[in-house]
Amino acid sequence: MQSATPPSQSSTDSLQNTSLKRAMSTRHLIMLSLGGAIGTGLFMGSGEVISQAGPLGAVLAYIIGGLIAYMVMLCLGELAVHLPVSGSFGAFATRYIGPGTGYMVSWMYWLGWSATLGTEFTAAAILVQEWFPHTSIWLWTLIFASGVLISNLSSTRAFAESEFWLSMIKVATVLIFILLGFACIFGVIPFQGYESAPLFNSLTAQGWLPNGLIPLFTTLLIVNFAFNGTEMIGIAAGETENPEKNVPKAIHAAVWRLIIFFVGTIIVISSLLSYTNTGLQVGGHGGLSSSPFVTVFTQMGIPYAEDFIRFVIITALLSTANSGLYAASRMMWALSSQNQLPKLFAKVSKSGVPYIAIWVTMIGGLPGLLSEQFGADVIFKNLMGVAAFTMVIVWMSICWSQFNFRRQWLKQGHALSELKFRTPWYPLVPILGFICCTATGLSMAADPEMLSGFIGCLLFMAACYTSYYWLYHNKN
Repeated sequence: MQSATPPSQSSTDSLQNTSLKRAMSTRHLIMLSLGGAIGTGLFMGSGEVISQAGPLGAVLAYIIGGLIAYMVMLCLGELAVHLPVSGSFGAFATRYIGPGTGYMVSWMYWLGWSATLGTEFTAAAILVQEWFPHTSIWLWTLIFASGVLISNLSSTRAFAESEFWLSMIKVATVLIFILLGFACIFGVIPFQGYESAPLFNSLTAQGWLPNGLIPLFTTLLIVNFAFNGTEMIGIAAGETENPEKNVPKAIHAAVWRLIIFFVGTIIVISSLLSYTNTGLQVGGHGGLSSSPFVTVFTQMGIPYAEDFIRFVIITALLSTANSGLYAASRMMWALSSQNQLPKLFAKVSKSGVPYIAIWVTMIGGLPGLLSEQFGADVIFKNLMGVAAFTMVIVWMSICWSQFNFRRQWLKQGHALSELKFRTPWYPLVPILGFICCTATGLSMAADPEMLSGFIGCLLFMAACYTSYYWLYHNKN
């Protein structure tokens, strides 16, 4: 068992490049990013967005969300190529915003993925319970948590390979869903409830924005949650072969594929289903299992479609939890390596994984065990809100860090040509990305069901700053 001794700030780079092994290629990076994003937000949250914003509003919301994600990832690309370290967001914020903010961002990212573990385990457990109705949700949550834990405790290469194939299952399913869906839209395949090709009439059947303009923006938090995971490319940069080449390639490929997948999915669902019947039926029949994916495949007349899609969604949810545990544990490892956590959390196994950080991060999945007592749908929506808000804070820090980095780079006399990857349209991209992320985060306060989570996140941020200045300033 090897122990990574936490270094000073000046030696962080060398430690992070040697303690964690560079074992990921471009295909691993792309699938890690896609695997982190294609999960609850798409399979479960997409119906909620359509029911609130309307069909066309949902399409616009996912396009806007994708463009926001793309702006943030362009900022991340410049930073991650210049400084390819694990725990990147915290390191960037520490250097280019301030150490207190870097500390807060690291903990917010850890909290976000810890909360996401709860949503993935809870949703997967509810779906499995439909096969085995006499079993308990908490039992399946425990089984899934154990499987994800074992996956993460293996070597980085083994984790990356397993995540690649897990992600491949859901990517292939989404592609099949879109292709068959468009075949139904144009009448090539019959669809229950339609005697002729439905085409795209349903997109505007109830008006362009049936519930007004406001839901288009209030649902952006759920949309952002769907794109949550793209930033994992930055986390994995410290364990990637040839990051100067692979990181930019992975960023462009992952974000544009996600936009195509998400927008294509929303168009299919909105064209084939009534928008008022696509959301989560909280407290009613079906609950989280009322995924529009299941409904569409069933009405296509595909045999055993419901069981097949349930299996795929369960796989997708566990894949997201798998990559989420990876990202959160690396952030905790980075905190320890920068002397912001005890040395214990920087320990790595012989295979190069931070096993203590992985074990501790799994605590974030425990709220899923409370679902039977407090209502799985309630816990799901609250955890999704917390996870989405914390990601917004991280994305804001990425834009801010890149803005300050570029200014410092030029002030130090460097030329733009020295940067191996440059964020285009500077400073418009980081400024616009920061503003959009801020507006998205504030939208959480407009949802009464998420207001408590919003307040809780603000209190957590305040606690991070307070604990940092109390711990580190009192020492000096």
